[in-house]
Amino acid sequence: MEKVERVTVTEAAKEVIDRLRAQHGPLMFHQSGGCCDGSQPMCFEEGEFKVGDSDVLLGEVYGCNFYIARDQYEYWKHTQLMLDITPGRGSSFSLEIPMGLRFHIRSRIFTEQELEQLPQL
Repeated sequence: MEKVERVTVTEAAKEVIDRLRAQHGPLMFHQSGGCCDGSQPMCFEEGEFKVGDSDVLLGEVYGCNFYIARDQYEYWKHTQLMLDITPGRGSSFSLEIPMGLRFHIRSRIFTEQELEQLPQL
C-alpha cells in the first residue's frame, strides 16, 4: 500500500522549487492563514519564517518542510494538499513572486482508509 502524504507537489512546482533553491539555498513553506494574498502557500529561505507553537509541520515536499498554522490545520486536516504553481503575481513575500508566478494549493478530501493511515499531528 502506498504511503499517504498530507502534502504533495506537482512536477511544475518542483521545477520552480529547483530554480529557487539554486538561487536561495534550502527552502521552506508556510501555508498562509489569510494575510496579504489570502490563504496561499508561501516559500521562504529555510529559517527565514519563524515557526512556533501555533504552527504544525504538515510534512515535507521535495526536500522542503511545509508548515501550516494550527488553527488552519484544524479546518484542513481531512484534506490532502497539493502544492502547485500558477502564472500571476501575488502580493505576498513569497520567493517566487518576482518570477511572475505564485504557488497555490489544490486539495482533495482523504478517504476513510487514508485517514486511518495518517499519524495525528
